[in-house]
Amino acid sequence: MKMSLENLLKINKLQTYHPSRESVQRLLQAAARNIEDARFAEISGETRLDAAYKCIMQCAMVALWANGYRTSTSQPGHHQTAIQTLPITIGVDQSTVIVLDALRKQRNINDYEGDPISEQAVVECIKQAEQLYKVVTAWLAINRPDLH
Repeated sequence: MKMSLENLLKINKLQTYHPSRESVQRLLQAAARNIEDARFAEISGETRLDAAYKCIMQCAMVALWANGYRTSTSQPGHHQTAIQTLPITIGVDQSTVIVLDALRKQRNINDYEGDPISEQAVVECIKQAEQLYKVVTAWLAINRPDLH
């Protein structure tokens, strides 16, 4: 079965949601602050990766919101669901989703097992966060100017 937002709704991975312009802008502002925090080289790589990853998740949530959905946070895997829907919600390439999902896994291993974070992973996560933020805001400007 091909993944669709409607199928994810049927299996309770998503819920319908109708965001306001204010809520979208508030989350995008938080995402921008997280990118700025991630660039602050004086803090640990773990914290920088967390901030960049948080931006990625906030952008993925905005993408879902703009399509009338949100993740079911009561269900396990809501971060994975948000990332994996990016090709459907805003047309992100599958190759980018693979990178974002690898960063999600690396963050989880660090959070739950204490594995160290490489500087390369931090740099990549920041780069991906910056790029996704640009893609989401450009997509909104064209496809959902009412939320932009």
